[in-house]
Amino acid sequence: MHRIQKFINQRNGLVVLALIVPALALGACSKQQAAESEKGRPVLVATVHYASQSPQRSFVGTIRPRVETDMGFRVPGKVAKRLVEVGQVVDVGQPLATLDEVDLKLQAEQAEAELSAATGVLAQASAAEGRANDLRGRGWSTQAQVDQTKAAADEARARLNRAERSVELTKNSLSYANLLADTRGVVTATLIEPGQVVASGQTAIRVARSAEKEAVVAIPETLVNFAKTGEASVTLWSEPGKKYVAKLREIAPAADPATRTYLAKFSLPGADDAVSLGMTATLTLADPVTERVARLPLSALFSQGDGPSLYVADPKTGDVALKPVTVKAYETADVLITSGVEEGASVVVLGVQKLDPAQKVRVVSSLSF
Repeated sequence: MHRIQKFINQRNGLVVLALIVPALALGACSKQQAAESEKGRPVLVATVHYASQSPQRSFVGTIRPRVETDMGFRVPGKVAKRLVEVGQVVDVGQPLATLDEVDLKLQAEQAEAELSAATGVLAQASAAEGRANDLRGRGWSTQAQVDQTKAAADEARARLNRAERSVELTKNSLSYANLLADTRGVVTATLIEPGQVVASGQTAIRVARSAEKEAVVAIPETLVNFAKTGEASVTLWSEPGKKYVAKLREIAPAADPATRTYLAKFSLPGADDAVSLGMTATLTLADPVTERVARLPLSALFSQGDGPSLYVADPKTGDVALKPVTVKAYETADVLITSGVEEGASVVVLGVQKLDPAQKVRVVSSLSF
């Protein structure tokens, strides 16, 4: 009997111990849950970013002048001076080069001499015509003599007119000995040197107009239509933070046989002095009619039959708010929304079915989409 009583007492002690240990464990868990509740429930969030539904396409291009003029002398001659260098900025009317004027001055002097001779001949012929008319009026001359003197006077007048035009032409030719810039721009090439004999119209100086600049890029044949309809913008590699509006001005009618790309030229109406010729630029094409959407994981959606919603968390205060959203489309793992949450908002993406708007949360990680 004594052994039996001892066994019963040991068993009862074990039972009591078995009841006390779970109670202590439950108490510890309750305290831990209470501590976590005070800190806030840890959540994983994603930052909302709205972007065009159609992806943008970027191409590397070069800044070039829209108009590049090959300038040359309008008269032949020997180059006396070249007054500009490559890269120099020139203004309207600035001399670029000059020709030797010796022969041109001789031609001008010859024209002046011919003008003087023609003036004297006309004076003599006019006097003879007047005398013939006077004698004819008195009956002392024939009509044939009058007609002869009139024809001589007309010929003298024509000769004088030709001499005057010759003087004007030689003056113009003398002025053409100075090659002047007809626009403001940058010298991109010098094809003459002093002492060189050039022909009329031969390219001497190449000037690129600085007022009109454009970006030249190579467009793949699959994106030619996109280049015609998309909104274009240009950024410089030297200044990536500044964007310039671009407009398609010209696209090649045929593809390059080697690269199978089409050369496209986009004008830059708002280009300033920071856009220099020869700079490398990035041309970006975007669809102008596409809707801006935000891409988020499907696990972020919460719905109880009254429409899709998202839990928006405030990382500073730990508050969460349930906000209804407009869904554009559902994809395999993502959802596209168009409105309901603001740009840059932090959206809970995991465990939203267990959240309560009155519950405090703590952001432990953030994703970018």
